[in-house]
Amino acid sequence: MSETGTPGRYQRTTNGLIGSMIVAVVAVIGVVVFRSVFRNDLEVQPEPVDYLELVAAVQSADREPAYPPALPAGWIATNVEASQANQMPRFFLAVLTDEGRFIGLRQEDESVEDLLEEHVDADTDEQGTAEVDSAVSRTWEVHTDEGGDTAYAAEVGEENLLVYGSAPREDLELFLGLLSTEPVGATAAGR
Repeated sequence: MSETGTPGRYQRTTNGLIGSMIVAVVAVIGVVVFRSVFRNDLEVQPEPVDYLELVAAVQSADREPAYPPALPAGWIATNVEASQANQMPRFFLAVLTDEGRFIGLRQEDESVEDLLEEHVDADTDEQGTAEVDSAVSRTWEVHTDEGGDTAYAAEVGEENLLVYGSAPREDLELFLGLLSTEPVGATAAGR
């Protein structure tokens, strides 16, 4: 405040504004350069999950989820979920191939059309059927979408099974061939 009791006036000029902006930009650039020099490029790897433990729990509830007793070298399960006993039966398994391509497995008491719409695409094209040597089903409906995803569908008991993802068809069909509904541990003992 000035001696007369009125606030002092700060003179605002264009040069002052430009000077302030230059200082702010230099400070931001300095922070970005500093962080990039002392930053390690972190490669985040997904954590594998032990899906067989949940499969065994689901089987103990008198359900028969389709699952692979073992995965090929380099493939990892990244997520597994199952519904509670008082909910609609659902089983989900997410796998990444050795090349990081996604394969999902959904087994639910939903129509194939609903499963495709919810988990693949609302607009899929039916590609006919495929014969795959699998303990779960020999004949699978094949569906594709414009994004390059492929889905295989079959009935397992009273539920529908959908195996889908961005993985190549060879990997998806390899996965289908691994599927079993045998009790956990029984397939390893039978080899």
